[in-house]
Amino acid sequence: MLNEIEELKKIQNTKIREAWIDTVKGLDVLPKAGNAPAQAIPATATSTSVQRQVTVVSMDEELGRASMIVNKSKQAVYSMFNEARMGKAVDVENAQVLVEEIAESVMRNPGALIGLARLKTKDDYTYMHSVAVCALMVALGKQLGLDEEQMREAGLAGLLHDIGKMAIPGDILNKPGKLTDEEFVSVKTHPAAGHKMLLEAKGVSNITLDVCLHHHEKMDGSGYPERLQGDEISMYARMGAVCDVYDAITSNRPYKQGWCPAESLRKMAEWSNGHFDEKIFQAFVKSIGIYPVGTLVRLESGRLGVVIEQQTGKSLLLPKVRVFFSTKSMGYIAPELLDLAGPGLQDKIIAREDAVNWGLKDIGRYWLGDIAPSN
Repeated sequence: MLNEIEELKKIQNTKIREAWIDTVKGLDVLPKAGNAPAQAIPATATSTSVQRQVTVVSMDEELGRASMIVNKSKQAVYSMFNEARMGKAVDVENAQVLVEEIAESVMRNPGALIGLARLKTKDDYTYMHSVAVCALMVALGKQLGLDEEQMREAGLAGLLHDIGKMAIPGDILNKPGKLTDEEFVSVKTHPAAGHKMLLEAKGVSNITLDVCLHHHEKMDGSGYPERLQGDEISMYARMGAVCDVYDAITSNRPYKQGWCPAESLRKMAEWSNGHFDEKIFQAFVKSIGIYPVGTLVRLESGRLGVVIEQQTGKSLLLPKVRVFFSTKSMGYIAPELLDLAGPGLQDKIIAREDAVNWGLKDIGRYWLGDIAPSN
């Protein structure tokens, strides 16, 4: 616990440039006056709707089901988006069925489906990005205290937020190199194009319309298409902005490799002052963990491992990790599952690592098992 100003000065005089606050052990930062949409973010569920009980399961138990849901959702979104490209109205009822399945998987174990949805290829990015943002919106909504109906509204908004990209020429959307200024102007029309598509569909809520149009707005007013700022941006659009960027920068794209999940959160924390709502970003980190599933980490013992599961209600610094490599012997070791929050375990994470730097390949198999994609 940091209590004295002299302690703070000592820290400021070191080389430490960033720190995560473990809210299990202490208080969070205080919101800045006039900058937190506290009235828009319920601390607890506010609806009187009945909450269904979903049994929480382990990562191993959920991975198989999550894999089937991801594959089914990818095909359904592909069909739905291509019908939109041909000018057909979006079938919202079918989309809601997908959201229901995705949401229930996230409720059982968020790391399974969210982790799988991140492992998209360059070719299916647009469709899988929508599935991933849907799942991230549900997980974030749960962390923010939204009720079941609100979480599904957020999920549907995430699923349809990028449908306007179907109005962008494919050679621009999938271009492997840097976009020209003219091409970028074309890409920036997708929120308005998607908003128009959804207006023509039946049963699309104002929340979904809003997130589609405003998920690229930034808190400092530098976003698009309407350069909204601060409280002009709705809570759901702020949620959409965080989830959209996280999945985009952690995914392989036609023009770049995705960043490590933990590194992506670090980068987003640097941008959060002007780009994201700070309170929503903090809730997002809590929802997926400081070291999200699939992150390669180095432990104090010198072993490398992959984060396979977050610990509900426990420290964000103490996930479950499967170790498989020794940096001391520079060789593979028998895989071992460590519960860093377990009694008597002294090991702890000291850094995130890049698999390339250690010559490691296909590390996904250590948390995906038989579901791991082949190279």
